[in-house]
Amino acid sequence: MAFVNPKKKEVQVKVVYYGPGRGGKTTNLEYIYKKFDKRIKTEMVTIKTHGDRTLFFDFLPFDIGTVNGYEVKIQLYTVPGQVKYDATRRLVLRGVDGIVFVADSMEVRREKNILSIKNLQENLANYKKSIFKIPIVLQYNKMDLAEQGIPLLPVETLEKDLNSQLKTSSFEASAITGKNVVPTMKKIVSMTIATIVKDLK
Repeated sequence: MAFVNPKKKEVQVKVVYYGPGRGGKTTNLEYIYKKFDKRIKTEMVTIKTHGDRTLFFDFLPFDIGTVNGYEVKIQLYTVPGQVKYDATRRLVLRGVDGIVFVADSMEVRREKNILSIKNLQENLANYKKSIFKIPIVLQYNKMDLAEQGIPLLPVETLEKDLNSQLKTSSFEASAITGKNVVPTMKKIVSMTIATIVKDLK
């Protein structure tokens, strides 16, 4: 549940970008950060590990106005994708209100996507949350690689693998070019706020 401060009339909403290693979670946030830099009040926090991949999270609150008289602040996080950081991933999911699952559209990453979404389901269960009840949006990233002749999974396959049960919104995207990065974020923000409005009533 979002963090509500009745004194300040403020709600903090936590959205986590989840998915396999090197799928494009951090690139999504970097694109959003550049695009909305005027509206973002803080620095993006990134912790790099050996091998220069994000180990911890990027965190990026920006204001989106008021809902029911409450000022809403959105915090965006990413989790490390590699399996060995599972404890960190679980920690970042604590108190999550909405999730963007960033799948890697490359054919060779099919199994990694499936394992990662199962891992998300298990980690949510630790907090007594269901992947079917939390706002979640799927993003099929790296669609731009088709132009380089890299074999990609057909969208039908990605849908079958990842969305046949969730039946949620999905976006074909490229975090590098920015294609559908903002629509993905706007969708998860609107879905998440809709559930929070119910709780604030």
